[in-house]
Amino acid sequence: MGQKLEIIKQNVIECTKCELSKTRLNSVPGKGNFHSSVIFVGEAPGKNEDQNGEPFIGIAGKKLSAALEEVGVTREEVYITNIVKCRPPKNRVPTTIERNTCQEYLRQEISIIKPKIICILGNTAFNSLLGGSEITKFRGKVVKKENQLYFLTVHPAATIYNQELIKVLSGDIKKLFELIAELKNNKEIKIDIDYSS
Repeated sequence: MGQKLEIIKQNVIECTKCELSKTRLNSVPGKGNFHSSVIFVGEAPGKNEDQNGEPFIGIAGKKLSAALEEVGVTREEVYITNIVKCRPPKNRVPTTIERNTCQEYLRQEISIIKPKIICILGNTAFNSLLGGSEITKFRGKVVKKENQLYFLTVHPAATIYNQELIKVLSGDIKKLFELIAELKNNKEIKIDIDYSS
C-alpha cells in the first residue's frame, strides 16, 4: 500500500497534465496514514501548501487539526488530500478541466486506502465527487454512492471568515468519528442520501 501511494505521490510531483503545473511552486500529493478509516478531501492547495508541498498546513489546516484534536485524533492517524493537487492562481476555484484532469490521482488514492468513509470538505469537493452544491444545507449528512460512504461538512477555510462555522465543523467531525466507530463495529449507520438506488 505504502509503495503504491509513493508511486502516486511521485506522479503528482512530476505531473504536467494541466495548466496549473505552469504556475505552481510545488504540487501537493495527499499525506497521512494509508491504513486510515477516513480520507479527508478538500478543494485545492493554497499558498502555504504550494510553498511546502504538503496538504492543509495553512490556517485552514490548523482549523482542521484543532477539530480533530477535540475528538482525540491526530493528523498522522488520518489521510488528507485535495480534489486538485496544484494551487490555482490566487486561490481561485479549480476549473472543471483541472478537476477532471486530476481526478485519477484521487481515484487511485481512494482505491488503495479503501476508507470506510470519505469526508468531503466544502462545496468544490462536494460538487466534484457527488455533483452536489450548497454544502451548508447538506453538511452533517451521510451519502452512499457506488458502495462508498461519504460524510459532508464545511471546508475548514470557511471557518476563518465565519466564526460560527467553527462549532459546526467541530460538531461534524465529532459525528464523523462516532460514525467511524460504529462502522468499525460493523453496525449499520443511517444513510441520509443514497445514490445507489
